[in-house]
Amino acid sequence: MVSPAGWRNVLVILVSERSVPAPTPSPDAAALIAPQRRRAAVIVNPHATTTSPQLRSLVVHALAHRFDVEPVDTEAPRHASELARDAAASGVDVVIALGGDGTVNEAANGLAGTGVPLIPLPGGATNVYHRLIGIPKNIIDATEHVLRLADHWQPRTVDLGRIGDRYFTFAAGVGLDASVVDQVDRRPLLKARLGPWYYASAAVGTFMSRYMVNGPRFVLEVDGGPTIEGATAIFQNAEAFTFFMARPIRLINGEGLHTGAISGAVLRHTRPTIMPGITRRAISGTRDLPGHRAVDPTGPLVTGRIRSADGRPLPVQVDGDFIGEHSELELSVLPDGLTVVS
Repeated sequence: MVSPAGWRNVLVILVSERSVPAPTPSPDAAALIAPQRRRAAVIVNPHATTTSPQLRSLVVHALAHRFDVEPVDTEAPRHASELARDAAASGVDVVIALGGDGTVNEAANGLAGTGVPLIPLPGGATNVYHRLIGIPKNIIDATEHVLRLADHWQPRTVDLGRIGDRYFTFAAGVGLDASVVDQVDRRPLLKARLGPWYYASAAVGTFMSRYMVNGPRFVLEVDGGPTIEGATAIFQNAEAFTFFMARPIRLINGEGLHTGAISGAVLRHTRPTIMPGITRRAISGTRDLPGHRAVDPTGPLVTGRIRSADGRPLPVQVDGDFIGEHSELELSVLPDGLTVVS
């Protein structure tokens, strides 16, 4: 959470800039030097881990220094997608999403294919996508960064992965990974207080209760290639799957936001004998998960299908947001599907 002293520094800068009288240029000169003001829909998740009403007000106040801001709060799951879609249709120049990766995911789903840029501001616990595209993880630094972007406006496109009816910006998971996300999301206070340590604890508990013996199974078919059966699958659209504190967790090396494909790794089973080795690879940051003997890589894929092998629905998460259980899902990628400014 941002300290009051830190925010006072931001406000002092803004107030002092506005309070110092400047020479009044001629109308023609004013037209030449006046900075362009863009319409910005600011979508705020008021329930994000590190977001508060005070933070919302201060961020909106700061952004109004360089943008014509139109702030609105989300009220329910998937609401950010609707708000972003409506904002794009109304002709805004940019959508700024204040929240965690779930809020960013929803906003990206609303903006996919529209060409309207997205700027994420960190208001969650981990803020993976913010860091991946170059947004500072500290909210003060991030807000100042966005104010500077107003003078250096360089939109660029990045790929989006898709599983079922949801796009994902950096990663998706089926099986154990998604079950852990579900458990963590059920305890938001512990998630906010303990951060990655609570994820680690939830992973152990979920594995012991649901996956150590007779966990759900699925079959993955990739682009007409061989069928892969497994218990857990990870798909990446970016170079990092998540962060543990400041360390990026790269489960599948070589993936990126501009490859035109997604890559996957399928864990064939979840026997206790292999999980310590899987965990070591996951947190090392230097060893590919598909290099483990119990993991099958999918390679770069553009389309695929994943379905239950035993009739039990499969838990699914996108960008750290649990989206329920499904019996069958299509996989695909939308090259250059999202425009960002960072």
